[in-house]
Amino acid sequence: MSDLLAKLNPPQLQAVTLPTVHALILAGAGSGKTRVLTTRIAWLISTGQVGPHGVLAVTFTNKAAKEMTARLSSLVPINVRGMWIGTFHGLCNRLLRAHYREAGLPQSFQILDSADQLAMVKRLLKNLNIDDEKYPPRELCHFINAHKEQGIRAAQAEVYDHYTQKRVDIYAEYEAQCNREGVCDFAELLLRCYELLQRNEPLRTHYQQRFRHILVDEFQDTNRLQYVWLQLLAGGGAKVFAVGDDDQSIYRFRGAEVGNMREFERDYCGDNIIRLEQNYRSHGNILAAANAIIKNNRDRLGKNLWTDAGEGEPIRAFEAWSDLDEARFVVEEIRELVRDGLPPTQIAILYRSNAQSRVLEHELFTNSVPYKVYGGLRFFERQEIKHALAYLRLLGNPDDDTAFLRVVNFPTRGIGARSLENLQAAAHQTNSSLYNAAASLSGKAGQTVGAFIRLIETLRSETDKLPLPEIIEHVIEKSGLAQHYRLEKEGQERLENLDELINAAATFVDDDGVVMSVEGEGGALASFLAHASLESGEHQAGEGQEAVQLMSVHAAKGLEFDVVFITGLEQGLFPHDNAVNEGQDGLEEERRLMYVAVTRARQRLYLACAQTRMLHGQTRYCAPSAFLEEIPEALLLKLNKRVAATRAGQESYGGGYGGGQSGYAAATEAGGLRVGQSVEHAKFGLGVIVATEGRGDDARVQVNFGGGTGMKWLALEYAKLTPV
Repeated sequence: MSDLLAKLNPPQLQAVTLPTVHALILAGAGSGKTRVLTTRIAWLISTGQVGPHGVLAVTFTNKAAKEMTARLSSLVPINVRGMWIGTFHGLCNRLLRAHYREAGLPQSFQILDSADQLAMVKRLLKNLNIDDEKYPPRELCHFINAHKEQGIRAAQAEVYDHYTQKRVDIYAEYEAQCNREGVCDFAELLLRCYELLQRNEPLRTHYQQRFRHILVDEFQDTNRLQYVWLQLLAGGGAKVFAVGDDDQSIYRFRGAEVGNMREFERDYCGDNIIRLEQNYRSHGNILAAANAIIKNNRDRLGKNLWTDAGEGEPIRAFEAWSDLDEARFVVEEIRELVRDGLPPTQIAILYRSNAQSRVLEHELFTNSVPYKVYGGLRFFERQEIKHALAYLRLLGNPDDDTAFLRVVNFPTRGIGARSLENLQAAAHQTNSSLYNAAASLSGKAGQTVGAFIRLIETLRSETDKLPLPEIIEHVIEKSGLAQHYRLEKEGQERLENLDELINAAATFVDDDGVVMSVEGEGGALASFLAHASLESGEHQAGEGQEAVQLMSVHAAKGLEFDVVFITGLEQGLFPHDNAVNEGQDGLEEERRLMYVAVTRARQRLYLACAQTRMLHGQTRYCAPSAFLEEIPEALLLKLNKRVAATRAGQESYGGGYGGGQSGYAAATEAGGLRVGQSVEHAKFGLGVIVATEGRGDDARVQVNFGGGTGMKWLALEYAKLTPV
């Protein structure tokens, strides 16, 4: 027993050895919550307070459940295979399999994943002859799941108007279809399990008497139905040991209710709240910044992270001129860190929106730095980007059958599989492309495919003389892609990625439309498509290869790295406009997200923002994130401050991992010109310099010429600007 408890600090020891009571363990980031949870189970079993069969341990991911099981097997000499340790959905599935008759399910009932559920909803809409544009299938899936996660069946759903009534009717038809087929979606597993226990008293009593100790991990991520499910099982006198961190509740969009922790405190644990505040991950300055940020949230249960590892390095803050300048700074710092001996796998770049990865990926690719996008796809591999590129490929080459098949029925145009089979057969017979073979189709297939051909011809005609960014913007809008994703409940992120594709085009050509990134014949569009293909196929590191990690802040939860870059710290981006528009609750969730991001760093943390960022092909002027203002000045090393003169007109920033100069230099002056200076251009007239980047032959300035000309990036080697 002494070996079991030897490595615990006093609050951990207090939590593990609590008597048989309800308890809430507020476990801060990096405070050893998994150790406490598994050691608590081992201690209860080792002291004879409960047998292995009397423990129910619940977590949110299969990975966490496997880790918990592995740790437990190393702590106590028992067979843990039969213990009830798993995710909410996994445990509910296990219970329903054991009592399928009582649950009204076939013995071999199947589970629908999200793709299966979407396919069923689409099939249902078709059978009911319901317009899937007015009632988008993905939005209906969200509607159904959100109601189930609140414990609401179609018969109990509130109806506010005719549109809601129709969605409730579809929900009811969906329920009936699932019952006919004997299948359950993920939300149904939990709801049906809850309903079974609620109505079947003998079964409920059996499990209430069996599970005397219920332990829950990541309690801050529970939704309403999960909470009442736990209440139901604990109704026979079982004690609940809930471990969580209200400051890391960042999944409200998935239904998580941070208020469950406050409700649990009120309903169950009273004074049995233990705070795990000693952090074993991060240095002191990083934790001080995290504490300073999160203290601005209301209604926290409250804790203050600390460490005995020392203050460590100051937090490095960098304000770039542009998102491209920000990416260049990040990549140059990474190259310096790696040169100083830091493994690339210990470096993470975090961003609030997945669309931000495009500029970062481009700079990593350009500098031959291997990287991995954790928990997601590279920019040019994302579904919506591949759709847009397929339309663009057809403009340049209508004989591209792969591009044709990708978008001929996306967004849906009523072109079925049979029509495409006939089209492919006709193309084979005439040895022609699908595009050219379309003329041979007759009937309804001829009409629908013909309408698609006319769309491509119209797009080609309308974009013939347009600049590259406007070509892409026009195609995204007129093809129906933009409207398709506007109607999707989760389509905002895809729209942001499509906007970023326009931004990529805007930075791909110079002010006169000349391609800057890839040389080749065929014009800007052909070169841009070649560039996209090259970037999608290179520098995503292979399995086992050391690589820098790119990820959204949401994907970073639960991970840790020696060095972390948090990028895009600007108002409207982080905190995100969409969340801020929801009011105080939205802003506080964004602040919790920032807290999670900061606490991913062990030794060094970079905070980066940009004064300008491309949005929908246009330059947007940005204000620094309010979260930056919440960090005490004493914790920050501002890298924009002049620290060492290098050569005329340049400043040196930052420091390498070993403490030396990073070598990154940014110009506040270029070619004798400075930000704020008035200049004259032979073609564009009078303007004011608002930003500079690069040096020597690569020096560029951004000039605001006002009027109809607006902002222009100009290469000083060719622009011939005259100071005024």
